[in-house]
Amino acid sequence: MNCPFCGFDESKVIDSRPTDDGEKIRRRRECLSCQNRFTTYEVIETTPLMVIKKDKSRQAFDRQKLLGGLMRACEKRPVSLQTLEQVVNDIEHGFKNAFVKEVSSNEIGELTMKKLRDIDLVAYVRFASVYREFSNLDEFMQELKFLKSKK
Repeated sequence: MNCPFCGFDESKVIDSRPTDDGEKIRRRRECLSCQNRFTTYEVIETTPLMVIKKDKSRQAFDRQKLLGGLMRACEKRPVSLQTLEQVVNDIEHGFKNAFVKEVSSNEIGELTMKKLRDIDLVAYVRFASVYREFSNLDEFMQELKFLKSKK
């Protein structure tokens, strides 16, 4: 770490503590040459979670895209935005905490449906119909029969 005052490349850490949000470490340093003090922030370097799409292409995980799909499924349903944001957080953090760097869109969809099934069954069926690309009434009925058998 170069001193911002004299440019010397050695310093000692005087104090170290996490920031309020817990995402960074704040360090007070003292230059070993000029004895001036300065603050640095240390951030964990993360690689983005990559999603493998159905066509085998890859793109960075977009939490807004998942949240948007959940919001459409829960439109006019008694499900709060806070609940939907928590679902997205749980899914994203679950993969990151498992140190997964790539995940298939299929895994994300299935996990989302599982969480949505516990929150609101109508929203679940809406999401499933788009995610599983229901093309006829029989597929809807099959999913509804599955839900009834789970109760």
